[in-house]
Amino acid sequence: MAKKLPARPNLDHLRRQAKVLLSDLKDGTASAAQGFIDHLPEARRMTPVQVRTAGFRLADAQSVVARRSGFASWPLLSRHVQMLRLLEGDWRFVGLQVDGADVPAATAASSRLLIDGDRFRMESPEATYDGTFLIDVGEEPMHIDIEFVEGPEAGEHAHGIFEVHHDQLTLCLGVVGASRPSGFSTRKGSGHALERLRRASATRPEGVTGGTRTSEAPAPPPRAKTTVDPQSFEGEMTPALRRLEGDWVPVRLVQNGQEMPSEWLAFGSRTARGREVRVVFGGQVMVHAKVRIDEGATPMTVDYFNLSGRQKGRVTLGIFEWDGDEVRFLMAGAGEPRPASFADGSAKAVTFSQWKKSSMKRE
Repeated sequence: MAKKLPARPNLDHLRRQAKVLLSDLKDGTASAAQGFIDHLPEARRMTPVQVRTAGFRLADAQSVVARRSGFASWPLLSRHVQMLRLLEGDWRFVGLQVDGADVPAATAASSRLLIDGDRFRMESPEATYDGTFLIDVGEEPMHIDIEFVEGPEAGEHAHGIFEVHHDQLTLCLGVVGASRPSGFSTRKGSGHALERLRRASATRPEGVTGGTRTSEAPAPPPRAKTTVDPQSFEGEMTPALRRLEGDWVPVRLVQNGQEMPSEWLAFGSRTARGREVRVVFGGQVMVHAKVRIDEGATPMTVDYFNLSGRQKGRVTLGIFEWDGDEVRFLMAGAGEPRPASFADGSAKAVTFSQWKKSSMKRE
């Protein structure tokens, strides 16, 4: 059953609901009796009159409140709400491991996680992520399911486990498309990220809204043609597409005029198989797209037909060029016109990246 609670549930308010429900039952309110029949197993085969005379107590009313909220019992509901309160606040990274590789401490320390109720904001050098999450305190270890609402992974989900000890929070997450981890560890190729955080503040953070869903926000007017026939991204492989195949590591990345710290580059990759490309940083998929290239244009043009994320089904436009054995891309933001030259690389709403072939063999 789906959980039916406000974003920031209050246990005292839920207790009052149960007291009011029991009082209404004793007063003969029909809806109260029906609530017991619908949600309390012991009352399922009773008539409203039988429910009112059965002598149900506050614990039974609490069970009704829990079950209609999507929980099997009042203790589980209570623990869920208390855990949300325990998670609330400003958390700073003290350790981060992705696919078995440790992220340098100084790099991890530049990120933070803000939690308010079941909403979160993750701020890191490569991007900001907003979304909501659902926890299951009845599992061991406890489960967490994340929905990304804004940011590079908008519209995607991730599944993980977590534990809290005093002011220490440990999360092990399957990044988008990966399975839920079974333990608090990662290994190469697992698609798992192990995050260790320390609470910096227990104060309710400001401005953590969980993001605005695309379907709820008015669409901006189109600034460039960004939707095309997906079939135009099929066909024969060109010499440039074949040269771009394989595994690449980043040499430089500039987004919206801000350069990614060099220490973060070690956690990025670009993988091309046929016409399909994935760009990943810190375990997060930044680009998953089909590629179309015009080698006759000057500069050569590249179009991405996005296969996942918030821009799924849309096209982003860019240019690319070879720099010896390395390759450079300049991609516009979704809905933005194609950059005219690499001189625009420091402008906002564009992403400049430079890559070299990986020397590591695939396992």
